[in-house]
Amino acid sequence: MEITYFAIIIGAIFVNNVVLAQFLGICPFLGVSSKVETSLGMGAAVTFVMGLSSIVAWLIQYYILVPLGIEYMQTIVFILVIAALVQMVEIMLKKVSPSLYQALGIFLPLITTNCAVLGVAILMIQKEFSLLQGFVYSVSTALGFALALVIFAGLRERIEFEEVPQAFRGVPIALITASLLAMAFMGFSGLV
Repeated sequence: MEITYFAIIIGAIFVNNVVLAQFLGICPFLGVSSKVETSLGMGAAVTFVMGLSSIVAWLIQYYILVPLGIEYMQTIVFILVIAALVQMVEIMLKKVSPSLYQALGIFLPLITTNCAVLGVAILMIQKEFSLLQGFVYSVSTALGFALALVIFAGLRERIEFEEVPQAFRGVPIALITASLLAMAFMGFSGLV
C-alpha cells in the first residue's frame, strides 16, 4: 500500500517528531532553544540541510552505492555529504546574516554531527521512499524539529519570568518542560 504525502507530513511533524518522539537531535534542541529567534534560524538551517541532504543521499544511494554493491558505506558517505552541506550553510549564513551566524555559534557546525540529520537520511532509505517521498519526509521531519525547537524556546522564554523554586532553576526546569512537551506531542500518536 502506497503511503500518502499527507500521512508522511503529519507523521513526520507531529506523530514521530524527531526530537520529541524519537529523541534525535537533543543537543541543539536543548542548546539553541533559549531564544525564539535563534531557534527559528536553527530550524531553517536544519530544514535546508535535511532537505538537500535527502536528495543527495537518495541519489548517491541508488545511483552509486547500490549499483557498485557498497551499501555498507552508506553511513560514512552520508556523513560526508551532510558535513559538506553544513559547511555550505555556514558560509552562506556568514555572508547573508552575520547576526544569526553569531547567535547560532558552535551549534551551526554541530548540525554535521546532529544525529537527526543522519538518522533521517538513513530512515528515508530504509523506508524505501521514492526521491519525492524522501524529500517530503526529510523536510517534514525538519519542520517538526523546528516546531519543537520554537515551542520549547517560547516556553523557556516564558519560564524566565516565572517564579521557579531554586532547585529547579536552569537545566532542571528545562528538562521538565521538554518532557512535558514530549508527552503533549504523544497525544498526536492516534492521528496516523
